[in-house]
Amino acid sequence: MFVIEEELKKLPNKPGVYIMRDQRDTILYVGKAINLHNRVRSYFRENIGRGPAIDKMVSLIARFEYIVTDSELEALVLENNLIKEHSPKYNTLLKDDKTYPYIKVTLGEDFPRILFSRTMKKDKSKYFGPYTSAGAVKDTIDLLNKLYNLRTCNRNLPRDIGLDRPCLNYHIKQCLAPCQGNVSKEQYREQVEGALSFLNGNYSPILKDLENKMKEAAEHLEFEDAARYRDLYNSVKSVSQKQKITDSVGEDKDIIALYQDEREAVVQVFFVRDGKLIGREHYYMTNVSLNNKPGILQDFIKQFYAGTPFLPRELMLQYEIEDAELIEKWLSERKGSRVYLRVPKIGTKEKLVELAAQNAKLILSQDREKLKREEGRTIGAVKEIAQILDLPFIERMEAFDISNTNGFENVGSMVVYEKGKPKRSDYRKFRIRSVTGPDDYACMKEVLTRRFVHGMEEAGKLKEKDIDKEFGSFTKFPDLLLMDGGRGQVNIALEVLSELNINIPVCGMVKDDNHRTRGLYFNNVELPIDTRSEGFKLITRIQDEAHRFAIEYHRSLRSKAQVKSVLDDIPGVGPVRRKALMRHFKSLEEIRKASVEELLELPEMNAGCAEAIVAFFKEQQRER
Repeated sequence: MFVIEEELKKLPNKPGVYIMRDQRDTILYVGKAINLHNRVRSYFRENIGRGPAIDKMVSLIARFEYIVTDSELEALVLENNLIKEHSPKYNTLLKDDKTYPYIKVTLGEDFPRILFSRTMKKDKSKYFGPYTSAGAVKDTIDLLNKLYNLRTCNRNLPRDIGLDRPCLNYHIKQCLAPCQGNVSKEQYREQVEGALSFLNGNYSPILKDLENKMKEAAEHLEFEDAARYRDLYNSVKSVSQKQKITDSVGEDKDIIALYQDEREAVVQVFFVRDGKLIGREHYYMTNVSLNNKPGILQDFIKQFYAGTPFLPRELMLQYEIEDAELIEKWLSERKGSRVYLRVPKIGTKEKLVELAAQNAKLILSQDREKLKREEGRTIGAVKEIAQILDLPFIERMEAFDISNTNGFENVGSMVVYEKGKPKRSDYRKFRIRSVTGPDDYACMKEVLTRRFVHGMEEAGKLKEKDIDKEFGSFTKFPDLLLMDGGRGQVNIALEVLSELNINIPVCGMVKDDNHRTRGLYFNNVELPIDTRSEGFKLITRIQDEAHRFAIEYHRSLRSKAQVKSVLDDIPGVGPVRRKALMRHFKSLEEIRKASVEELLELPEMNAGCAEAIVAFFKEQQRER
């Protein structure tokens, strides 16, 4: 038994990370400490103005654990990893988990390409970014390939030079065709250098060159070429005019400021690269403490820069933060060179931070109504359902459905909603093994049994300390099971749960004669539900999603079975030849029309098999 007073005496006077858990062993909070003994004990002293949220958290603590580290820096890194993995309820959390696009120039290749990348690796390539708009990155890459006639293929050059014909880009004058040996490495590199200059913000040479080419083409009455150069000129000018804010120093920096209300905060980040503002992005921080903006800013920096592959040389902050020196050291180690945290007080930099703060305030005010509507559709709807069913708490709901065609290819679907939103990574499909024919109840029993047995087996393989890691999507059980139907489906679910000694509420989604949801079947009673309510709309969305997911899986299996029944019944046609036939002829109808000679054009085909295919389809025709 865990006795908090006794365990507090055992805390070491060393740096580390502490983890607070409730009675259900759910992680409430993760924190770091220079001295675990002093820090953890401070939570259990008399109220010293920590705020209502921390007081509430302390009242829920059933036990705590800790991990000793060699330094405060190690504790900082471990704290970040644990917060990201578990998203504890009482930690200030960064809601957005985005990856940003980069432009990658593969300078390690003899004939480099310009690519879209979501990761930044330590290779011979040069990276530009990160950018906030994937669409803008793709447009820029497309523009550069057109401007400098660079290759977009993945051929291994110079090894593959001359092995194949040039692609369409060569014929429409958008590639120099290094694959044909039409251009030397040196000439191609000149084009790449032009693209690199463009990416570094030097637009003047290409604008002048395009203008000259446009005029020259017009003078020679080559109006199509003139129009092409005009369009390219306008595209480059559009890109160049987007760079409004510049810095003569030309450094990489992020400008970070926030605005807070009573529930959450918005952090605005301006991304400055090579002295140019390339984009901005905002992030929501939840579970924020009142009157602690520096603390919110510090939590954001730790969580955001733990996950981003690119680190600027300087972070310009709105407030001084407590762990500035430690975070500077951590970021510098990650970057491999010095990173500075600065709070500008005067001049242009201070105005930029103020501008970021004003943007954050504007975003929060504009999004407040949208956030309320979204919360009503999700968390609010879940609360409505819990109230109708008289349940104290619902977070995770799982819905199941069965699909078949007269008992052919029975399949089941499992969809998962958490806090009113679909969690598609946890969706699962089931191909029914034990049931033949149209028996939905038997199919549902198999699906539910497999789902919960699998979950129990997965949980049994975990060590107690790892149980929250949820190895596999089945480990976490739902707070409510939703069955697509009434009493019959609910009773099947209750039977399965009873056999496995699992206690989970089960609710049926009852439909009327027109196949529309009309109510909920729970505890042997059909409960009415207001069809205009958000709870009803959420139930309908979940029901439709479970049905869609099952139907799509069934349709895919049925389609595969139809292809197999036609081709695989032909003597000599196995998986390899079937794939070759479909790849070459594109459709069954084309295969049906093919002659023996046409079939023999396939390298995988022999005369006996070709004759068998022709004979098979002739026999089919006669039977019709």
